[in-house]
Formats: sequence, C-alpha cells, structure tokens
Amino acid sequence: MKNIFFIFIVLSFISITSCEVAESVVRSIEQELPLTEDEVVKGLKEALRVSTDTAVSTVSVINGFYKDQAIKILLPPEADIITNNMNHPMLKAIGITDMINDVILRMNRAAENAAKEATPIFINSIKSMTINDAFDILNGSDTAATHYFRKKTYHQLKNKFRPNITASLNKPLVGNISANKAWSTLTDGYNQVANYVPGWKKVNTQLDDYVTTKALNGLFQKLGKEEIQIRKEPLARVTEILERVFGK
Repeated sequence: MKNIFFIFIVLSFISITSCEVAESVVRSIEQELPLTEDEVVKGLKEALRVSTDTAVSTVSVINGFYKDQAIKILLPPEADIITNNMNHPMLKAIGITDMINDVILRMNRAAENAAKEATPIFINSIKSMTINDAFDILNGSDTAATHYFRKKTYHQLKNKFRPNITASLNKPLVGNISANKAWSTLTDGYNQVANYVPGWKKVNTQLDDYVTTKALNGLFQKLGKEEIQIRKEPLARVTEILERVFGK
C-alpha cells in the first residue's frame, strides 16, 4: 500500500514538472517567434495603459505633486516680481511669504485632485495608435511612446483636462479656502503695495491655464519614467504582452 502511495506521489510530481517544463518551453518558443504587427500595437498600447495608470496613481495622492521636487508646481512666471521682492518691508508687513507658500500648496493640491480624472482621458487617446506608429515607438528611444503620446494628444488632453483643473482650483481643498481664493488674496495684497512702489507692475494672471500646463507636464514626466521602467526592467512588465514585446 505504501509503495502504491509512493508511486502515485512520484507520478504526480513528474506530471506537474512536465507541465511546468512544457509551459516553459512554449513560452521560450513564443518569445523567439517574430513579433506580429498586432502584437506590437497591442504591446505598445498596453505599455501606455500601464504607464498612465501608474503615473496617475502616483501623482493623484496627497503630496503627489507637492512633495515631488521634479514636478512641484511653483508660482507662475508673472508672479516673479512678487517672489523677487518678498523681502521688501511693505510686502513682509502683509505676510507675503505665508501667502506665497499657501498658494503653492493649494495649486499642487488642485493638481493632485484633478489628476484622478486623467486616466480615462489618456486611455481614450491611446486608441488611435497605428501600426507604423507602434513600430516607430518600439524601435525608438526609451521614452518614444511618451513623446509620441504627447505630440499626438497634448492639446486634446489639455482641453479635456483643463475643466478638471478649474474645478479643483475652485474647491476648498485645504482649510476651506480654494487655490483661486488664496491666489486672489496674494495678488490683491501685492497689487495694493505695487501702487506705491515705482516700477512694480500689477499681477492679474489667472491660474487655470498655468496649472493645467504644469500638471500635464508632470504627468508626462511620470509617464516617461514608467515607460523606461517597462523597457528596461523585466519586473515592470506586468502582463504577458508586455513581456512578449519588450522582452525582445
């Protein structure tokens, strides 16, 4: 009886091992076969999908923008006159430093909030990739897909993403005060002081376009980083089609 049980265990082990070996052989053969056009297109679209999912999930959390120095959104260039003169006694008297820091925090919170809505916008834009586009991307630089995506879809994405940013800028995301309200407080305070200082121009810039542009630039920067990971790191190829296309 013991012998029969032992034989059963051995045969089961051989069977399981044989299946695993067979599967391994099949995968090896598949990996060596030339890529089809369909596989390349599917693989590149999958790479963009995975990259955008990861990029969006990275920046859409609290401090996703604010604590990342590479993509942190600072005051727009029109406000340089404020930051360059923040130590002026009249500006210090109205607490300009705290106002600047407050606006920066709220702008980044608005970008983090709006980024949550970016994934479906990105996914819809991926669908138009052609076979020629896919092969150019496959044989291109480490961020060829990101560059293609940006070139082909940036303006469309910006038009669709801007309403999300506008809504987030108007939300009281921190302390019941919106980014736009904090920005108005900052610029109004500065503009009042500017009336008394020769050569100081008033600042009347709206944040919507500026924050939209900076938020999208941050997303594309993260997207490029994720693409590089997929191309170079086997562990980043989380689906079979990614391993098939980029494993070669």
